[in-house]
Amino acid sequence: MSRMLRKLEAKQGRRHSGDEELRARAVELARRYLDGTELPESVRWVDNQHARWGSCTPESRTIRISRRLVDMPSWVVDYVLVHELAHLRIPTHGRDFWDLVARYPKAERARGYLEGFSAGARAETAEDGTMTEEELPEGTVED
Repeated sequence: MSRMLRKLEAKQGRRHSGDEELRARAVELARRYLDGTELPESVRWVDNQHARWGSCTPESRTIRISRRLVDMPSWVVDYVLVHELAHLRIPTHGRDFWDLVARYPKAERARGYLEGFSAGARAETAEDGTMTEEELPEGTVED
């Protein structure tokens, strides 16, 4: 791991809540930024998302958040939650969707953080020879 990523992880290295706390946080964010009209049935941490930060199934109102986010700043986790919550109302990534996500005041900052983190991880993995940059997942928030 690069020195910069290690320092960043150490700085931001606090543990986040379990599934019930994660759902409670999502409900609070939905009420604060999305008018509280679309609440999730369940929100949980998952270990099997390596190319996405989160995913949502609008039909069952379930949200899954990659455990790769556990040690990231809470405002980044909140952004991913808001992104997935917005999918409960708008399943696609159109203009209306992004306008809804933009209600979260740190949305652009969090997207930049995740993009930078992904770029650093891709470059580091390509450098150690385990994968080429083209083979690596983007790690962006997509559904």
